[in-house]
Amino acid sequence: MDSRDPPTTAEGWYALHDFRSIDWDGWADTPDRTRDRLLDEAQAFLTDALDTDAGQSAIYTIVGADADLLIVHLRPTTADIDALDRATQRSTLGRLTDRVDSFVSVTEASGYSDRFEAAIEGTGGEGIQSYVDSRLYPTIPDAEHVVFYPMDKRRDPEQNWYDLPFEERSAHMEQHGEIGRKYAGKVTQMITGAIGFDDHEWGVTLWADDLTDVKDLLYEMRFDPSTSQFAEFGPFFVGRKIEPSDLPAVFAGDRIAAAGDSGAGAGSTGADDAAASGSHGHHESDAGSAGSGPHGHGGEADGHPGGDTDAHGSDAHPDGEAGEHPSNGGDGRPETVDDPFDQIEATDDIEAVLVRFGVDPPADGGYVLALTADADASELNDAVAALRSNFDHYDSHLGTYVRASGGETRVISCWDAERAATTAAGFLLDLDGVTGGVRGPIAGTAASATETADLDDLDVFAGRPRDDEVTALVAFSEADPDALADALTDQPFADRAGHHETTVYREHGGGSAAVVTLWDELDDAGAVADALDRLPGVEDRPDDGYTTLGLFYRVQPDHREEFVATFETVGETLAEMDGHRESRLMIDVGDDTNTFIDSRWTDRESALEFFRSEAFRETVAWGREVLADQPRHVVLADPE
Repeated sequence: MDSRDPPTTAEGWYALHDFRSIDWDGWADTPDRTRDRLLDEAQAFLTDALDTDAGQSAIYTIVGADADLLIVHLRPTTADIDALDRATQRSTLGRLTDRVDSFVSVTEASGYSDRFEAAIEGTGGEGIQSYVDSRLYPTIPDAEHVVFYPMDKRRDPEQNWYDLPFEERSAHMEQHGEIGRKYAGKVTQMITGAIGFDDHEWGVTLWADDLTDVKDLLYEMRFDPSTSQFAEFGPFFVGRKIEPSDLPAVFAGDRIAAAGDSGAGAGSTGADDAAASGSHGHHESDAGSAGSGPHGHGGEADGHPGGDTDAHGSDAHPDGEAGEHPSNGGDGRPETVDDPFDQIEATDDIEAVLVRFGVDPPADGGYVLALTADADASELNDAVAALRSNFDHYDSHLGTYVRASGGETRVISCWDAERAATTAAGFLLDLDGVTGGVRGPIAGTAASATETADLDDLDVFAGRPRDDEVTALVAFSEADPDALADALTDQPFADRAGHHETTVYREHGGGSAAVVTLWDELDDAGAVADALDRLPGVEDRPDDGYTTLGLFYRVQPDHREEFVATFETVGETLAEMDGHRESRLMIDVGDDTNTFIDSRWTDRESALEFFRSEAFRETVAWGREVLADQPRHVVLADPE
């Protein structure tokens, strides 16, 4: 009979989850004068345990269950774990408590891809290598709650995980990871392997500030076939993070403040599938990280690119498999590659880069990478497209693009938070020809525009394009463009301070016209709003409220007809979008390469959805080849 192919695994630090119960009867009989001394000694022991150059330790109170405390140790060798175990038993803390459960395991990474296996062998790129290292040598997060549970893969005759073909297991892991990716930034996970160590195969440790995030994650995973058909679970432990200084409050039965109050974190052990398998606290989860979206750390709930283990499902990925131990550094961690962020210069003006390369800033803000590339933009597209499809699994991913301007190529990747961008940077820097760049936060915008003016009862629109130094006032009119031009001769705008230019536009294929006047500041522009409102045939602004977008484009002369034809095609797409009222192409009467699109929507969200749409992205990408300069996008009217 043929045997199945197992995924390669890599191991890192050894882990001990030590569950202890306080001897409450003995404590009640202890004289008050003795209690302070015992607590001081117990605090000193725990403080020493937390102060380590190689590995980490953390302490949690346990809510419910038979245990009162959980001490988690991560160390490079079994000798280190063994010494800690015996030292605890001999310490004052050991005399005040009894061990009720324990779980011995080793941090593990495994998976189902050649790229991950290359990282284990030391031949992978920096991004995947950093991710693997973070899984094998994790940092315990400062989250309030911890949840721990052991698990196995089912070996029933009709549902035997280990009898599935490699490809089928890989597909299960990928699907399972899709769920976890939704929780990136909310739930952090550590998977430790215990096959041959314990009655269970894996241990799953989850950290979160909001315990209901763990519940939501595990509840959703229950419906995934890799869990519903192939997973078995042991007991669940839930706890809150504490410090050694909190021990007196623990033994006094006092309330311990959360991290935001007095610095006590929390650890709560929740469960993935609170299902049966009742052995003692050891369980190992055939799993990967649970979470969503790239993040700087190797264990955020399926939320990072990386490998997976059979237990929980693949992480967000570039997935992977693992094999041997990377070499250890002096602090117990391997000699890891440099932080990818060190290769990318921080800037406070990342929006200027976006404007230069024609990428609209994320509407709700976020963090942006703008990486330089030696390769031609067209050569990068396929490689970036592969990563983009991977990144799109994460809610934290806002868009990744290849852009060229002035002979320079950039890979621009937008994320909702810096932590997500941190992990993505490693994968992007692995691409051939990508060599650093700039990075920085970006504030929220509304359809890439700000400062919509309130002109009360006037039939005049106003707004300031994002990252621009002018304010635009617009009046739409049913009058002939020549009549508008004649009327403007009586308005000496050019003599006023702050004036840039005033232009008359006619509607392509229609009878409307518009006057657009640009000013330094809204106060300057406001002084001429009355004059615009008195122009002949000015259209009334509807009373029912809507969002109007002004999309200003200057087209290269040779592409003018192509631009107009594309607008007509895009107009057909817009007509089918929810919330779209109308869009008109307006053309400068004195320069037919100078245009703007008046696009009207029933509400802000519908307009923003248009900006986020693939159709708009494709149009913007095409526009880079035909536009003579950077576009201006401005909200001209907004009921909000």
